[in-house]
Amino acid sequence: MSKRFLAAALIVSASVIPAYAAKTSLVIGMPIEPPGLDPTIAAPVAIREVTWANLYEGLVRIDRDGKVQPLLAKSWEIAPDGKTYTFRLQEGVKFHDGTTFDSADVKFAFDRARAPNSTNAQKQIFAPIESIETPDPATVVIKLKETSGNFLYYLGWGDAVIVAPETAENNKATPVGTGPFKFKSWTRGDRVELVRNADYWQKDKTKLESVTFRFINDPQAQVAALRAGDVDAFPNLGAPELFSELKKDPRFKAVAGNTEGEIVAGMNNAKKPFDDPRVRRALMHAVDRKALVEGAYSGYGQPIGSFFSPNHPAFVDMTGVVPYDPAKAKALLKEAGYGNGLSITIKAPQMAYASRSAELLAAMFAEVGVDMKIVPTEFPAKWIEEVFKNKDYDVTIVAHTEPLDIDIFARDNYYFNYKNDRFKTLIAEAARTTDEKARFAKYAEVQKILAEDVPALFLFQLPKLGVWNAKLKGLWENSPVPANDVTEVSWTD
Repeated sequence: MSKRFLAAALIVSASVIPAYAAKTSLVIGMPIEPPGLDPTIAAPVAIREVTWANLYEGLVRIDRDGKVQPLLAKSWEIAPDGKTYTFRLQEGVKFHDGTTFDSADVKFAFDRARAPNSTNAQKQIFAPIESIETPDPATVVIKLKETSGNFLYYLGWGDAVIVAPETAENNKATPVGTGPFKFKSWTRGDRVELVRNADYWQKDKTKLESVTFRFINDPQAQVAALRAGDVDAFPNLGAPELFSELKKDPRFKAVAGNTEGEIVAGMNNAKKPFDDPRVRRALMHAVDRKALVEGAYSGYGQPIGSFFSPNHPAFVDMTGVVPYDPAKAKALLKEAGYGNGLSITIKAPQMAYASRSAELLAAMFAEVGVDMKIVPTEFPAKWIEEVFKNKDYDVTIVAHTEPLDIDIFARDNYYFNYKNDRFKTLIAEAARTTDEKARFAKYAEVQKILAEDVPALFLFQLPKLGVWNAKLKGLWENSPVPANDVTEVSWTD
């Protein structure tokens, strides 16, 4: 065969080889399996990490920068008095079962969320609503009893997504929303599979054809799955001690971002000895936050002195209010009648940050004469039942990852059993305040109250240690809301 003929043959052969098709499937690893798939009826963050923006949508959404953007509502108007919101809805939107989305669905979803028997974890965000009117299928008018400075922002949360009356009852196991992906299957203990919604109202918005959420709790197994290619991304890696090593691996992109998650060791304020603020302050004085961050999370994470995200413009650093001071801790314990020692227990969920932090706290408390026994507690089911619902605990530890959730310390019957009338009044005033400067000033006041009163041990802000295949683009580097939004994710060649 002549060289000329061979060259011609190669050109012809190359021309008939199909172009490389970018990969259209994605496998995301998560440390916790959700107990259900309806974010409007239960609290666990893992529900939103699978469903928010992927399966379900709200009137508005929070973008990757934490800003409110239109979604099922294409526009809105707010009356001068701040009490009437008129939303103009997108038209031509369908739920995954083929039924049409309209204003009646919005009214149903919000009335369901604020009903007396509602189990919505953020029910209080709907409390200001006086009435919901639907003058036509594309318009919703929400009238408030009182102003709500964060009302529009709250509507972007997973708790405020729109569900339909025809399918709401079964969403926990077979979710139906309006999002870019549809539910395919759930293999309990292993994975949830989603497929692209071909009838999605935002045409060509998504590039992926399928998304699988794999549940891998063990941090070492998470890293092994990444290295083996069994998982394409772990947006919240549980092995911080291996993060720097993965960062050097050219196969991956590793980003240390931020979350809204305050890691706190909650105390049962209604139970002795935690009903005594001197004991609570003593325990806080016994905690070396910097050493805790280093030991529990390899130095990733920011120490906090109150319950407020450092990412928020109203944040005030309160770590100096009750600083690390073992001598002061011993003195306060003696003053409270526990100079000869104190024995307590901590119910620690299986998440790496929780178990590691509990071990370090136990060692720190031992230095001031407090013996703390660690009781491993399965999360979410057992923890929700024992701690959150029944309040059967001394101390526990968990990251509260919802944004702007300082108001949980004002809620009646919340698991901290904390009661402070001044705090509760200020939180209510902040919620009603539409002037941002004045609202932020009230947030500063409530942060100080918590820092001084120590209803929980304020430890550090949970970082977002994300690791994913270097050929992926579009994953969020930070978490302004709890989510694994894959609507803009795609593979590069």
